[in-house]
Amino acid sequence: MRRFEGKVALVTGAARGQGRSHAVRLAEEGADLVLCDLCEDLATVPYGLGSEAELEETVAAVEGAGAGALAMPADVRDGDALAAVVAAGIERFGAIDVAVANAGIAGVVPVVEMTDAEWQNMIDVNLGGVFKTLRAVAGHMAERGSGRIVATSSVVGRLGAPNIAHYVAAKWGVIGLVKSLALELADRGVTVNAVCPTSVDTAMIQNDAFHDLFLPNQPDHTVADVERAYTELNPIPIPWVQPGDISDAVLFLASDEARMITGEALPVALGWNARTAA
Repeated sequence: MRRFEGKVALVTGAARGQGRSHAVRLAEEGADLVLCDLCEDLATVPYGLGSEAELEETVAAVEGAGAGALAMPADVRDGDALAAVVAAGIERFGAIDVAVANAGIAGVVPVVEMTDAEWQNMIDVNLGGVFKTLRAVAGHMAERGSGRIVATSSVVGRLGAPNIAHYVAAKWGVIGLVKSLALELADRGVTVNAVCPTSVDTAMIQNDAFHDLFLPNQPDHTVADVERAYTELNPIPIPWVQPGDISDAVLFLASDEARMITGEALPVALGWNARTAA
């Protein structure tokens, strides 16, 4: 029997990248999917975000795996919008068993040059959006006496990193939020965990702003230069992981195999985590 047969999973940021990978993998394992994404760009983000057309591509991939899908554009900064997504999912499928708070953005700017808008959008999406997603599902899961929540933090949610302090601050916050909610729901049959990726091969890092961050003195850098620069950062000597590598961890934490694990932050980080305190 597939691990999520008869289950329903919510995935935010599902239009592409990690979110699409998580959704399709959950569908392949038997889950029906409730999907949402902002489906528009943000001025403070130095790359294009997912679109409605890409969200529909995720729907097609989920349905191609034999699962049901409900997709809605929704901004995770908007608590009412997330509540509406959850309500629509429950009306369509009867319940939400798994929630993956995946939606996130990235940016590159030193603290002394950071605008209020750059700071606020990062915190509002990457931390506030996780909070509002978790809040939207936690009561429903607690009432049912079961549920699995997985939030996306980062390997830099446990250390510092220059030029992305707003991103780092938000991802540290996600881990604190996850650990706190895990304690609140531990006696209600609901587990709450985080996954902490290193660089993942998606548009979030494959853009000029991030390439320039790692190769500041090479304006004419090549793909090979970028791969080499990323590889040099990692104890496991490859440049980045694939979305499916993160999905492996997400599906484990969302499965009954992890029913005794809550309040954990699981790195998928090419060894970066070996540099942090135990």
